[in-house]
Amino acid sequence: MINRRTLLQTGAAFGAALAMPHVARAAGKTMRIAHAANEVHPGHILATSFAEGLEELMPGAFNVQIFPNRQLGDDKQLLEGTVAGTMDVTAVSGVLIPLVTGRQGMNAWQMPFLVRDYDHFGTLALGETGQKILDDLRPAGLIGLATADTGQRNFLSVKNTVASVPDFSGLKTRIVPVPLHKQIWETVGTAPVGLPYGEIYGALETGVIDAVEINVSSMLGENLWEVGKHFTLTGHYPWHMATLMSQRYWDTLNDEEKAAVTEAGRRSVSKTLAYAKTQDLEGRETLKSKGVDIVALSDLDDMKARVAGMTSEWAAKDPLIAELVAAAQAS
Repeated sequence: MINRRTLLQTGAAFGAALAMPHVARAAGKTMRIAHAANEVHPGHILATSFAEGLEELMPGAFNVQIFPNRQLGDDKQLLEGTVAGTMDVTAVSGVLIPLVTGRQGMNAWQMPFLVRDYDHFGTLALGETGQKILDDLRPAGLIGLATADTGQRNFLSVKNTVASVPDFSGLKTRIVPVPLHKQIWETVGTAPVGLPYGEIYGALETGVIDAVEINVSSMLGENLWEVGKHFTLTGHYPWHMATLMSQRYWDTLNDEEKAAVTEAGRRSVSKTLAYAKTQDLEGRETLKSKGVDIVALSDLDDMKARVAGMTSEWAAKDPLIAELVAAAQAS
């Protein structure tokens, strides 16, 4: 049997091959892009699609170097580095952006059960309000270039299948340690535990946590199917990632380069969503072949009812959240 280390080494080799076309150009302005995701994760596609778009628009103008799989740090470290200007570009989990920058608009994407599917996300992300949420990051020293759904979130448990809402009760469930997620999962009935992304596998394996809210892409990319065999389809919110450029790097670009960077970001959204949508559906079959039991939550409407009041509560916290909620409900 191939172990987790072998699989991760194979994935790293594959990711290096994907990144090769964007590395070691003889000329061009160097641009480093880093992210925390594995090379099979849509977050990597968000980065590579951006690089491909940039090359199509301005051939040879940039020497893009992509560093996946936490090579330069985890999400929070990369985001802080981009704010500080020590990192050129990062593709980072959107849930951390309010935590690091204090800009609350990015929370809008994870209002529970607001965004219906990948196509709905694309309409919103490429629309006026989606752009406003990106532009709102400028006071924090960030140039927002793209937001994409890298996988609708579901629920993985180790010991028993979560078949209905009462089964959530008391489960030690990994969350990103931010107020929004803590409130959602306490309201659902779990006992949230804040842990970094890279610690999920070990925490599930050792019993530090009982469960994690997660997407198919991370199940595959982090080989979580080895330690968790009970996967419940809930689709409670998208896992949005944003491509962000530091103000420092942006200020080195001329007007033509800024226009190309902006357009490459927009182009990367549709490519990433198409990949994520396909991976989500096909990945479920892959997980089944690895012995993962996949079920639908029998009383999903009850779960929705528990968290329904949160949307208006959080919309009152920031006008951009309210605006995206209105746009989502109208589309």
